[in-house]
Amino acid sequence: MALSKIWVHVEVAEDVVAPITLEVLAKARTLTDNVEAFVGGPADAIAEVLGAHGATKVLATGDLEGGMQGVHLAAALAQAIEGGEAPDAIFFGSTYDGRDIVARLSVKLDKPVITNNTDVEVDGDSIVVSEPIFGGTQIVKTKFAAGSPALATFRPKSFVAEESGGAAAEVAELPRAEVGAAGAAKILDRHVEESIGPKLDEAAVVVAGGRGLGEADKFSTIEELAKLLKGAPGASRAIVDAGWVPYSYQVGQTGKVVKPTVYIAAGISGATQHMVGMKGSKNIVAINKDPEAPILGIADLGIVGDVHKVLPKLIEALKAR
Repeated sequence: MALSKIWVHVEVAEDVVAPITLEVLAKARTLTDNVEAFVGGPADAIAEVLGAHGATKVLATGDLEGGMQGVHLAAALAQAIEGGEAPDAIFFGSTYDGRDIVARLSVKLDKPVITNNTDVEVDGDSIVVSEPIFGGTQIVKTKFAAGSPALATFRPKSFVAEESGGAAAEVAELPRAEVGAAGAAKILDRHVEESIGPKLDEAAVVVAGGRGLGEADKFSTIEELAKLLKGAPGASRAIVDAGWVPYSYQVGQTGKVVKPTVYIAAGISGATQHMVGMKGSKNIVAINKDPEAPILGIADLGIVGDVHKVLPKLIEALKAR
């Protein structure tokens, strides 16, 4: 069965479309030729990018004037669907906004939502999504029952963003709906954590540190190496929980999923929950003094040694180039 239409949620900040949106658009294009995007806000500035990645149309609410995106988008989508505009499926990224909107929409439509997926396919007359469980050691496939739309969220880096060569997407109005008292909530301010260099989930090189570093002050070595390699620093959950680095550095099942060209794990033993977040990296380099550390089992290059001796030598060699 070929799907007749899929809607994809657009995540955007300062007129820049988030990578997760482009990734999901790429996958949606493999399931149908009719992919439409929708956004809580104006769309003129992003129509060209969305069209280049396969969206034929972008449904836009216009300026929400500080209103909560989840409240207004879920109501507008439910109204459109009840008016006969239902697509076969609606896809979201597994992000804060994506989960908020799809949860509200699920309640309004009285339809289930399957979250945290890494793949989707069409099986006969049904849509089937794949979700990793037990730290990624098992994959559960869930088939949606008949009746549109299927609601699903997808992990970042599950798909590869690719341009389709399409023209700018047509911009159409997504009429706002009555939201009652919930519409009174306003976003007054946003805090964006300062960062230097590439974002962790977009970097070509990631240097991650773990409990094997010994103490918080030693993480500066990880940051120095990442800077020399024009990469991003990352961390295991253990040192995030210990307060050594912010949560935004965390790689793993409960942090960020990364798929860089090179992933360097220093002093990380390789708990299953961590490896879920980085095992898709093209080249994995692991530095650990324990030859039995699980991380060495998936590494392309394993160095059995003390990180406090190996990292300074590596930094020294890079500075000498």
